[in-house]
Order: sequence, then structure tokens, then C-alpha cells
Amino acid sequence: TPPQCVSVFLQLTSSYSSFSSGHTLCVSGGSVCLWWTQEVDCVWISVFPSRLCVHIYQQMVGCEWDDETNEVNGYTQYGYDGDDFISFDLKTETWIAPKQQGVITKHKWDNDKADMSYTKNYLTQECVEWVKKYVNYGRSSLMRKDLPSVSLLQKTASSPVTCHATGFYPNRADLFWTKDGEELHEDVDKGERLPNHDGSFQMSVDLKVSSIAPEDWKRYHCVFQLSGVNDIKTKLDKTKILTNRGKTEIRGDEGNPLSMIIPIVVAAVVLAVIAVVGFVVYKKKKGEKTKHTFLSTF
Repeated sequence: TPPQCVSVFLQLTSSYSSFSSGHTLCVSGGSVCLWWTQEVDCVWISVFPSRLCVHIYQQMVGCEWDDETNEVNGYTQYGYDGDDFISFDLKTETWIAPKQQGVITKHKWDNDKADMSYTKNYLTQECVEWVKKYVNYGRSSLMRKDLPSVSLLQKTASSPVTCHATGFYPNRADLFWTKDGEELHEDVDKGERLPNHDGSFQMSVDLKVSSIAPEDWKRYHCVFQLSGVNDIKTKLDKTKILTNRGKTEIRGDEGNPLSMIIPIVVAAVVLAVIAVVGFVVYKKKKGEKTKHTFLSTF
């Protein structure tokens, strides 16, 4: 006598049509789920017997919609005990069985033209309509686009220049270096997109500048790219680079560092203070002398 088996079904991604049509697995009293369980059991239990005799079926259904190109794509796939069992190829409209044990089911489902037509219609029409509805419900957050602040950073004069963009949303953005308008793929090191505490994102990309002649810096730009908005281009400019001390290496028209100007300004302020104090002391002494002379005469 074969052991009594327990079959557990996990539907990873809810199918919205299951609430209305009852055609999805584990709907309408479980009749569809029962058919699936019986069919898979007769194929798999005899091939992969389990000591515990507990089996898990999984289903994942979903669709994608590009709001700019209006392109749609969908998928539906099944798993058995953690392994892929069968999946639907929307382009060829056939079922794909990655393992030999799923071939019987593949042939049966390929010949079920009515169910295949329903699957295609659901993935390309019904599911997409649900996506559009939910996108519309959450448009204020799902469709928002926030532009970042872009900074150029450098630890030392020989270190790479880091282009850092933070505060952008959504995360489907790109950041790269260009030379004469062409994207660079050498001497660059792109970092990962990282989340910020406010729900926005940040990312960075390094450019090795040790071999770039100073007169060629103007040919390089850091480009932030986000679909639907204009590119943000930042020229590789020493006057815009932030050092590791948190100060900008701003240089005047003569090419002198800003650090040379600061002491001059401070010295001028000190001299002005000394002059004011000296004037006050002088006026005070002059007043006392005038008073003393008046009293002596009287």
C-alpha cells in the first residue's frame, strides 16, 4: 500500500483573475488544484519518492507593462519541491519543461488550445489592465521622478574623481562619464545604486584622471540619465571638485587658490578692528585731557 501523501500548494504571486473567473489554480472549490495535484503526483511521486512524502507545488504569475513603449510581457511558471517544473513561453505560446518529468504535462498543455489562449489573454490583457489600475491609484508615488544633486569628489590630487548623484527617484537611472560626448568604458569604476533614508537613491562612478592632461579635462562630463527628463551633465572642472576636507578647490581668475585669499581677508578684518579700537582709545584720552584743562582754568 503506497503511503498517504500530503500535497501543499503555494501560490507565490496572486492572480487577480482568480477572484472573478475561478479558472486559476486553487479556486472554485479547489477542483483545478485537485486536478493539478493528481496529475503531478502520478508523474513525480513514482520518480522522486520522498521519505516524508510531503510535496510542495508553487505557482508564480506576473506581467510587465512599459508605460512609454506600451510593450507588455508576462510569465507563468510552476515549481515542484523547490525545483522548476514547467513554464509558459509567451513568445512561442508553448510550455517549457526544464526536466524530463515535466514533458508529459508539457505535451498535454500544449494541446489544450483553449487554456493556452486564456493564458495568453490573461498575461497580455487582463493582468496588464490590473497593473494600469494600480499604477493609476499610486501614480503620485509610483510615477514620481526626483532629480538628484550631483557632486564631484576627490580625496587627493592623484585619486580618481568621483561623480556622486544622490536624491533621485526612481532607481532606474544611469550615471556615467563621457569624453567628447561618447560614453567611457575604460578607466571608470561604477558603483551600485544605494537607497537613502528618505526613499530616494544614490550612486557614484569614478574616473581615473592621473593620465588626463589638464587641458583635456574640459572634454569630460559626468552624465546623469533618467528616462523622461533631460540629462544632467557636469563638466570635469577643478573648480567644482570637493576635496576630502569638505572644501571646494575654487580658484580665482589668476589661478591662485582660494586658500591664499582667506588669510588676506582675515588680516584685513584684524587691522580694521585694531584701527577702530585705537580710534576709540584716542577719543577717550582726548576727552579726558580737555576736561582736565577746563577744570584747571576754572
